[in-house]
Amino acid sequence: MLPQRVDRRDIRGKAKLRSDAHRKWVRGHYCCVRGCYEMPIDCAHINRASTRGVGMKASDAFCVSLCHQHHMESHQGEKTFERKHKLDLMKLAREFYERSPHKMKLDNPYL
Repeated sequence: MLPQRVDRRDIRGKAKLRSDAHRKWVRGHYCCVRGCYEMPIDCAHINRASTRGVGMKASDAFCVSLCHQHHMESHQGEKTFERKHKLDLMKLAREFYERSPHKMKLDNPYL
């Protein structure tokens, strides 16, 4: 007998909501790497976010603006990327979430 299915929308009690409007708003900012003004800007999800599961993308509440080159670099290792560029990606993601005019469309992962 199979065990009960896991609701993939519910990881640690937080919905994995998506908001096109929030992602567009995040992409409307320059790259978070100081002094970088490259384009295009990607909406980069923080991979170590608490709402992420194996093979799953983090909630849109956990994203920051990075140029495409820095986004790809961040996938080589977020902690190494943070040390190199002196960033705190989770802190930045929280600030994007808090200031977003679309935050009501996202579940609050920080509670």
